[in-house]
Amino acid sequence: MHLERRSLLLGAGALLLAGCSRSTPGQAATIPRMSVDLALWRAFKAAHLAADGRIVDSGNAGISHTEGQGYGMLIAEAAGDRAAFDSIHAWTEKTLARADDALFSWRYAPNEPVRISDPNNATDGDILIAWALMRAGDRWREPHLLERSAQIRAAIAEHCIRRQGERTLLLPGAIGYDRADRTTINLSYYIWPALDQFRKAGQEPVWAALIRDGEKLLDQARIGSSALPTDWTDVMADGKVMVAADKPPRFGFDAVRIPLYLVLGGRAAKASAIATYWRSFLDKGLPVPAWTDVVTGEAAPYPLSTGGYAIVARVLKRPATPSPAPVDYYSRILSLLASLR
Repeated sequence: MHLERRSLLLGAGALLLAGCSRSTPGQAATIPRMSVDLALWRAFKAAHLAADGRIVDSGNAGISHTEGQGYGMLIAEAAGDRAAFDSIHAWTEKTLARADDALFSWRYAPNEPVRISDPNNATDGDILIAWALMRAGDRWREPHLLERSAQIRAAIAEHCIRRQGERTLLLPGAIGYDRADRTTINLSYYIWPALDQFRKAGQEPVWAALIRDGEKLLDQARIGSSALPTDWTDVMADGKVMVAADKPPRFGFDAVRIPLYLVLGGRAAKASAIATYWRSFLDKGLPVPAWTDVVTGEAAPYPLSTGGYAIVARVLKRPATPSPAPVDYYSRILSLLASLR
């Protein structure tokens, strides 16, 4: 899993959200409930939820990050597990909340001298936290959770959404992705059901613009003969959409989430090229590779994880059984996400 997230610049259009934190709490009362596989959730908690509420990423030297905390909160809400939700939320606020805005420092490393050495945020983590708070506030009728969600959404819009020419773009972090000639984005950070709920909850137009232009980018970012998106994408100042210059041109560990978020967000048709690619392996009885170089066609010499296969099965609506493999944090998270209904 790629967690080398950060670097420079700010977003845009923040003033559009000036009233967000005041208007949203009273408007979030009709959020459809989600459910999750409870057996998978119990196994995940046993393996990765520390007593203090920290989600431990066993695949990355035991670190924690806002992505994991946000996933934990989201899945705890879907499971109706108030105790776990409150524990994860409390640790996240106490440890990762930034003092100068409503975003969160993205990474906590318990075994390093400076446990939070990079104060930059990860926008997908912040989106997950805000979405989970919105859902939890609605489920358990807690106005303070709705208010906190609104504050985070306003900060995302201020620092992590920018206008580039005719496009509204989601920055992966407030710092390091916006340059004079290009903006680097990660399409797996577009968590469609969350963005849809953000748009419905508030009065501001920025979410609608982000959704509209993000859907167009999905079509423009398909590369190679299989028309697959890559983990990282450069949107050039002249309007061209290209593989990120400083990243491997792979449909890989980040991009595997793109089709799942599309399905969860009612946009399965936009995942059709990915579905066709995966189906081509299953139809031949071949393992689905963990990544594919969209330029050369080279594929990983090892298959998707168990969690990756769970996404394949969800997207294709057919069984997809992986070879036995170790199950770590990320694989378990993908399995849980694929089980959301």
